[in-house]
Amino acid sequence: MRDFMAVARSVAVAEHGMAATSHPLATLAAVEMLKSGGNAIDAALAAVAVQCVVDPAMTGIGGDCFALYSPKGGAPVALNGSGRTPAKIDSEKYANSGQRDIPETCVETVTVPGAIDAWCTLSRDHGSKPLAEVFAAAIDAAENGFIITPRVSMDWAKWRRKLEAHADCAAQYLPGGHAPAIGDKRVQPALAATLRRVAREGRNGFYQGQVADDIITTLRAVGGAHEADDFDAQRSDYVTPVSTSYQGHDVTEIPPNGQGVAALMILRILAGYDIKNLSEADRIHVLAEATKAAYRTRDAYFCDPAVAKTDVERFLSDQFIGDLRAKIDMKKASPEEEWDSVIHKDTVYLTVVDRDLNAVSLINSLFGPFGSGIYAKKSGVLLHHRGWSFRAAPGHVNSLGPRKRPMHTIIPGMLMKDGRAIMPFGVMGGHYQATGHAQYMSNVLDLGMDIQEAAEAPRSFATNGILQVENTIPEAVRNELAARGHKLQMMEAGIGGAQAIQIDYKRGVLLGASDHRKDGMALGF
Repeated sequence: MRDFMAVARSVAVAEHGMAATSHPLATLAAVEMLKSGGNAIDAALAAVAVQCVVDPAMTGIGGDCFALYSPKGGAPVALNGSGRTPAKIDSEKYANSGQRDIPETCVETVTVPGAIDAWCTLSRDHGSKPLAEVFAAAIDAAENGFIITPRVSMDWAKWRRKLEAHADCAAQYLPGGHAPAIGDKRVQPALAATLRRVAREGRNGFYQGQVADDIITTLRAVGGAHEADDFDAQRSDYVTPVSTSYQGHDVTEIPPNGQGVAALMILRILAGYDIKNLSEADRIHVLAEATKAAYRTRDAYFCDPAVAKTDVERFLSDQFIGDLRAKIDMKKASPEEEWDSVIHKDTVYLTVVDRDLNAVSLINSLFGPFGSGIYAKKSGVLLHHRGWSFRAAPGHVNSLGPRKRPMHTIIPGMLMKDGRAIMPFGVMGGHYQATGHAQYMSNVLDLGMDIQEAAEAPRSFATNGILQVENTIPEAVRNELAARGHKLQMMEAGIGGAQAIQIDYKRGVLLGASDHRKDGMALGF
């Protein structure tokens, strides 16, 4: 039982269905879909469509999507809904730039958006409601307006520079030259029309015809190589999930081009320690060192599986993990070493479980705040810049190339036990996600926290030679970490954001959690 004098949230409790998202309107849309007879897929798609309207810094239909779906609590189905580069992209354009990464908002970062195809695939194969009904709440919000919530307002103002770079984008998202404040009302009529078209025509309503033409024209006007064939060819892929055992459970992720295997590697490293009996400083130190080891592997090897096979079995093997663990010095931080990748942190994660215990773990992203900042105004589509993960120099497994998917950071998770899904979960936050998955699992399985407590626990993240820490980590612990050689950075805002739903099969109860670092909530009925 939590301390009801402390500033914290109670875990949500329900019987017939539950949703947890980072925005209240998205959670409400999901719950209303469940109450109307829709299943978990219908509800998840209703929620993510709403978030693409009301939280445009974090996500949009011009982005990508990954999902894990466990039908009636059974073996998860994994869908990779990430997009590819144009066939005629200039792979050598930045080869002699002297830079490691391609520029943040160059048009080459805009891969073909994969989200809509992923949504339509999930709806076709596993949904029960027509898309017109699934998208109704999102269309209403876009057409008739939505109210700006606190975290959305903060992010909007903080990242307005991306919007100012393109006149059409600024006109839509900075009305009167200002970022919307808490309580302001906004509309997105062009986006509403596009959602109506997709609801009517399916994926072809986005990847063919007026919407595709508008996006392609917008991209080509700023030098893009995108053509109609690139959009028409975009398809999501069902893939085989990957997993590892941890504390008598199986943690399941989606394989590369995502970073889910890095989360599993971190857990495998943590499994060699008695986490429960370590001090807080020791736990943070081990997590930081495990993160560095896993992310170095990720940045060297994880890529589009159509380009090169990632040796998942090797990276999760006892020998490989043992070698990484053996290099960890409990009294000393490993030398500073920048990751071979760019920094970003903007995504939404949501989860839904319905009355039949179908469980969905879904994540949708524009990559960085407001994506590329390139806005196709006729269709209302703000485009992501997922290709920012590509390398400038040729030869790397993740270098720029034609019809290629970049390494992805967005990862949904599913916790399994004895062959049944017991908790769809995710921790959004860009590169932090793999670390966040491991830390969240450790909080629940090692430290015995309930799923809301696990989301609220203090966070840290080792990245680019520094150890980011939240101010809820005690000063004495921070001092001890500094004494071990960690270069600390106090964060101005919380790290990441978690959602989870725990399935109690014995009692027929659902328990939901939603991170206080965002505006959202877990709600059931």
